[in-house]
Amino acid sequence: MDNDRIYLTPVEVSKFLMVSTASVRSWAAKGVLPATTTVGGHRRFLKKDVEGFAQMRGIAVAEQPSGLVRVLIVDDDVQLGGYLFELLSDIPGIEAVKVVSDGFEAGQQVHVFKPTVVLLDLMMPGMDGFDVCASLKSNSETQHIRVIAMTGYASKENLSKIKEAGAECCLAKPLDKGNLFTALGVPL
Repeated sequence: MDNDRIYLTPVEVSKFLMVSTASVRSWAAKGVLPATTTVGGHRRFLKKDVEGFAQMRGIAVAEQPSGLVRVLIVDDDVQLGGYLFELLSDIPGIEAVKVVSDGFEAGQQVHVFKPTVVLLDLMMPGMDGFDVCASLKSNSETQHIRVIAMTGYASKENLSKIKEAGAECCLAKPLDKGNLFTALGVPL
């Protein structure tokens, strides 16, 4: 794996550098700590840049962050779930991929599989994506998990509702691979 292309979130960087996320965001805004921005407007940091930043400034660091992404795909469309599993399984920077077909199973797997990202369909029978996202973000044990929503019904109302529930972005189906990889923070 190419460790130079591992991306970290602001929360991961703050834990690694043992500073607040506000400090990380401030350094990024000032251009002191290099960052890229996802389609959804969120900053991502190359692991090598964070390590160099810490070394230049003599900042003590916490244990090395793995920077590896663990993706839990939650979608009742079995074909799409299989496609995403195959697509993401061999991507550098992605450690593991798991697919579940409903919101209830997703709730169980976040504690067993321990994903760093949930790729979440909005429209599912039973517990829909809005409820799954709200549940994850309201629980102190799972609120750190990134949620990237996806939907075939990208109305303004749905986009607003899922962002209010805590998703960082919502990708329209059919999914554009470039947008998906950018949102995940992995190289194409």
